[in-house]
Parts: sequence; C-alpha cells; structure tokens
Amino acid sequence: MVAGAAPCSKMATGCFDTSLWRSFLKTVAATVTLGTGNSLGPEGPSVEIGSSIAQGIGKILQCSKGTRLSLIATGSAAGISSGFNAPVAGCFFAVESVLWPSSADLSPSLTNTTSMVILSAVIASVISQAGLGSDPAFTIPLFEFRSPAELPLYLQLGILSGLVSVVLSKTTAIAVTASNALLEITGVRAALLPSLGGISVGLIALAYPEVLYWGFENVDILLESKPFQNAPPADLLIQLVGAKIVATSLSRASGLVGGYYAPSLFIGAALGSAYGKLANYAVTHADPLFHLDALEVAPPQAYALVGMAATLAGVCQVPLTSVLLLFELTQDYRIIIPLMGAVGFSSWISSALTRKKNEKLDDKKPISSNVNKRENKKSLEEKPLFGFHQSKNCQSSSLDLVESLPMSKETVLHRKNLCQHESSLCMDSSNFEEEQLEEMIPVAAAMRTRYVTVFQHTSVQDAMALMLAEKEWCALVVDSDNYLKGILTLGDIQRYGKMAKARASNKLVEVGKVPVSEVCTSWNGGGKGLELLTVFPHSNLKAARRLMAVFGLRQLPVVAEAGSQVNQMGPLVGLLDRECINLACRAEATKWIVDLP
Repeated sequence: MVAGAAPCSKMATGCFDTSLWRSFLKTVAATVTLGTGNSLGPEGPSVEIGSSIAQGIGKILQCSKGTRLSLIATGSAAGISSGFNAPVAGCFFAVESVLWPSSADLSPSLTNTTSMVILSAVIASVISQAGLGSDPAFTIPLFEFRSPAELPLYLQLGILSGLVSVVLSKTTAIAVTASNALLEITGVRAALLPSLGGISVGLIALAYPEVLYWGFENVDILLESKPFQNAPPADLLIQLVGAKIVATSLSRASGLVGGYYAPSLFIGAALGSAYGKLANYAVTHADPLFHLDALEVAPPQAYALVGMAATLAGVCQVPLTSVLLLFELTQDYRIIIPLMGAVGFSSWISSALTRKKNEKLDDKKPISSNVNKRENKKSLEEKPLFGFHQSKNCQSSSLDLVESLPMSKETVLHRKNLCQHESSLCMDSSNFEEEQLEEMIPVAAAMRTRYVTVFQHTSVQDAMALMLAEKEWCALVVDSDNYLKGILTLGDIQRYGKMAKARASNKLVEVGKVPVSEVCTSWNGGGKGLELLTVFPHSNLKAARRLMAVFGLRQLPVVAEAGSQVNQMGPLVGLLDRECINLACRAEATKWIVDLP
C-alpha cells in the first residue's frame, strides 16, 4: 500500500455510519439552533439532510460517481422544494448548485438526472403539503409593476442588494476569523462557542427582536401581507438590516447550525421595503421642476419582494433559483422583468467584488497545501509544492497544455468563499474518503513514467508523429540531461502555423520542418509573461488536483528538486494527469477493501 494511506483506511471503516451519525447530529443541532431563535434558517440543513440521505443510498447500492452525483442533486432539490413549497425552484437549485459546478468527468446523463430531480422535487413538495399544508413558506402580497419608467428603481435596488450581500459575506468572514483567534488566544474549547454566539444574538435581540428566527412570520411583517400589519419605518428597517447581518455572522462564526437562505430573505425584504418607502417619499415630495409626479411608484411590498430575491442571489450566488423561487411564489408574470434585472445586477456585483478580493489575496499568498503526513514535517515545510516559472514565449502558455475544466480560477475561489458560510452550496464535492486518500498519497505514487519527450531540435512533424502514435495530448521538450525546457501542444502548432502564414503572405510555409524550440511554450523566450506550472514528487494528490482545477489544466509535468535549492527545478521524472489521480485513489481503496498489502 502507499505509505501514509493507512490512517485513511482505518477511518474509512465506518465512514458510512459516521456520515449518517453526523447527519443526525447536525439535524438535532439545527433544531436546537432554530428552536432557540438564533439568526439562521432551516433550508440549508434540509438540503444537506436530503443530500446526505441520497449519498448514503448511493454508497449502499455501490453506485458510480456520476449516479451518486445525480442522487445528491435529487436530495438537494427535495430539500428546497419541501422548505419553500416550490418544486420548480428546487429543480433549478439542484442544477445550479450541484450539477453545473461539478467537474466534467463526474457529470452524469443530463436526461436521466433531470428526470430524477423533477420527481424528487414533486414528491418532496407533495409530502410537505400533506404534513404542513399547501400554503407557501410566507404570505405573498399582491405585486404591482405600475410603469416601465419604474424599472431603473428596481435596477438600483439590485445594485444595492449586491453591495449588502458583499457586506454580509465579509462580516461573516471577519467573525469567523475573530472566533478562531479567540480560540487560539484564550484556549477556550470550541464546544463553548455556540453558547457565546447564542448569548450575543440574544443581546442584539433585546434591541431588535425581529432578528430572531420566527419561521417566516417576521418576513410577513416586512411584506405587510396580513391585515392590520404595518412594516416599521424606513430608518428602523435600515437598522434591522445591519443588526441582522451582525447576528447572522455571529451565529455562523460561533458554530451554530443553520442556513443563510432565511436570513438573506429577511435582509432583502427589510432592504427592499426601506428602499420602497424612501422611493415613494422622494417621488411624492420632489421639487415640481423635476416633474416626478407623473412617475407611478409601486408600494414598498413590491420592492421588498424583489429585494428578497436579489439579496438571496447575491449572497448564495443562485440567480436562477432566486428568480424562479419568487416567480413561483407570486405566480405573477409582471414581476419577471424587474426581478430578473435586480437579481442580475446583484449577482454580478457580488461575484465581481468577491473575485477582485480573491485576486488580491491570490497575488499576496502562494498556493500551498498539506503534504504526506508520514514525511518529516520540518523538511517539507521548507519545500515548495509546485514549481512556478514565467513563460516568455509569445505563442502560447502552459494553460494551452490541455482542455480546461468547466470551473475557472475565479469560480473555484468564489465557491470556496460560498462554502464558508453556506455549506449546502457545496454538495458537488468528492466524498470524504477520496479527499483523505488524495491528501495522503504523494504525486510520486501516481505519476506516469511513460510519456512523449522530444529534444529542442526535433522537427514539429516528428514530434506530432510521436504524439499521435502514443495518443498523448502533449510532448515534453527536454535537453540532453533530461531537464524540462518546454511543452508542445497541438494548439501551439496551430497557432504558430497561422501566424507564420500571415507573416509569409502567399509564400509556402513548411511548419513541419521547424524545430519544436521555436513553437513550444518554453521557460525562456520573449512574450506575455504567462505561467507554466510543474509539480514536485513530494506534493500530495489533493494539492495537485486543486492546482489543475484552479488553472484549468489536464496534466502537470513532475520534476525533481535541484538539491537543497528551494524552488529550483531538477530533471523531469514524470507526468501527472487527472486519470492518474483517479486511478491511484481507486487502486488504494480497492487494496483496502480486499485487504491487499
């Protein structure tokens, strides 16, 4: 067996039982959290419970990864469908949060999965209606869209909702950092944090009792959807937005169990209602010179409805689900145009601001990862896990090595942030045992030692013949001492041929006779400063897979380190791709199952 994989095997012994037990405990914890009024919601846990049940069924039936992903999607759809009594929104949530973000090699048949998702959402909604009634989660007031001239007001509300979403996410991150620092400084046990979080929320509720979880009764008050109920004035609504953000962040940071959907809807309703009240006041009290008296503004309830969807989309990055949820609950086509405009702006602003933040952090901090825990920790801390080299070739970069994954670097980083405050949005991750195996197995145990190598003076025609004969995506360019000098791909050749023909006009260009050193992406040559990436043998597979996902790579060259010199490449020793990682993990799991040495 691979050195260092034994702890994972022992842990996998009761993994399924542990998963069920953790799900049960999480259900109990969510019940206590919400029953005591803490500022979180039930939808996140309900999605996780449905997904955990589906994942457990997949393990019992020994389903493939693709089938298990389909089952997880059905469980997620059932959770949203039963939580809001909105089966259509549940279906779109499963597609948007589970199926789209999953990697291409895990994506199951879309037709079969869609059928399963639809059926699970319908069944969950029927059961929910039988037990809880057919009424929607909250009472919906009559929506009014009085004139197209009102649309800019809704778009401005979408922008404001996006900014508030970013504030909520950043406040949560600050609260989580502060709670971790508190644990390190004081040495307080983590089990005490939920109590501290509950006390903090209770103190806030003394001044603003509306921040507590009452089901959706407090949302009904903001929507003024019941007789003799009036929403608070605009200034108090704005205070409620701030108080709810702080209370929700403290609840999440202290370890209390719950979701962000209900808090996002409350914040959006309060924000939209306040915005609507201020808009009505501005129009009715405007100077006659502006001629705003002709502008018909809808009542604050309409803006509250749109604000709910826009804030949910901004916080959880589920724009389609947000639009379908509010449309399904209102059943009014007039809400579609302002709703889509506000949700689009909110989601775009939230993701754009978060992406800029991630890029700044990424520029400051190098990518790192845990390594094989059986190795000497002190020596490994001094070793970089990856080799980064600036490519100056103007033809291409190492990102052209391969076909890219569906998720871009920005998407991966943004979804990582989403997972920190709403774990039900991360149902597409690999199961626990595989992640542990990837963390334990070093690259040296999984890399391929058979691959195509060519010298710098080799012609493009000969290199292509070798690539096609060996069915390889790339050829690694080396010198006489087997040091990596560059990477040649079909994309490099195509680009060079087009540029050469453009420069030569009508003259005949024999690209096949050109040496690969002039075509390949190399470490030294003039150009755009793009990055070529390598991985070292002591890195673990989890770190290597993350690097491939972040930069959209199919494979990574494996190079030895040059003695004691940090971040200096040694000779080429192998090639690692996603198939190698999957095979190594599957082989190690098989060894454990059949008890092989």
